[in-house]
Amino acid sequence: MAAIFEHLREAGGFLFVSGQTPLTPTGEVPEGGGEQAALVMEKVAAVLAEAGSSLEDVVKVTYFLTDIGDLAAVRTALDAVLPHPRPAASLVEVSALVDPRFRVEIEATAYRPHP
Repeated sequence: MAAIFEHLREAGGFLFVSGQTPLTPTGEVPEGGGEQAALVMEKVAAVLAEAGSSLEDVVKVTYFLTDIGDLAAVRTALDAVLPHPRPAASLVEVSALVDPRFRVEIEATAYRPHP
């Protein structure tokens, strides 16, 4: 089945990365919130890299967590990869994500002015 959305959309120098989930190419999902967040950020970075950008260009992230109790582990995972200054952020606790194994989904907005 084809995706019903694009992983990235560019508009006016902004790169909008669709919500990325912790599903590996082999269909596996890490168990913990921190491990899921680390994998999701790797996927966000890969989508940005394909567009010639990086996490350095991220200006806004939105985190969706199914359990706010994962927040400390998620923050630790994100601190390992997000550069300073940190992007603006929103955190939303949700009752569920598209797959019941998912604890974390992250979307990002990066700014890359045209040369």
